[in-house]
Amino acid sequence: KPPVFEAAGLLGLSIAAMTGMVADSAFRTERMRQAAELGYATATDLADWLVREADIPFREAHHITGAAVKLAEQQGVALDALSLEQLKAIDARVDERVFNALSVDASVASRASHGGTAPDQVRLRVAEAMAALEGESL
Repeated sequence: KPPVFEAAGLLGLSIAAMTGMVADSAFRTERMRQAAELGYATATDLADWLVREADIPFREAHHITGAAVKLAEQQGVALDALSLEQLKAIDARVDERVFNALSVDASVASRASHGGTAPDQVRLRVAEAMAALEGESL
């Protein structure tokens, strides 16, 4: 029994600490967006698009994506800042539709499965958590 009581005490302290930390948090969303763009977070979306829309085998799509990331890194830009001509120079099967998949917003929105990052999914999970907490005391 003592480990259970100790764990409950630690949980209470952790919740109090997190509550205080989150209450005073400020999120620099524009900086977060910049980090996501220059961190090439949409590289997977590019590979997925090449497989889905250009009918390219994943292994080949992975190599094409690597070349695009390398070019973007050399130029110090996000993937969606590369021109269509630059992307076509890497692989001629790329077309203008690729830009629909390369933005951070499109990447986030495309994760629409249960628990995904799509805004609708996030709102649903928050609503579920709030409903579960309603009437409960910690």
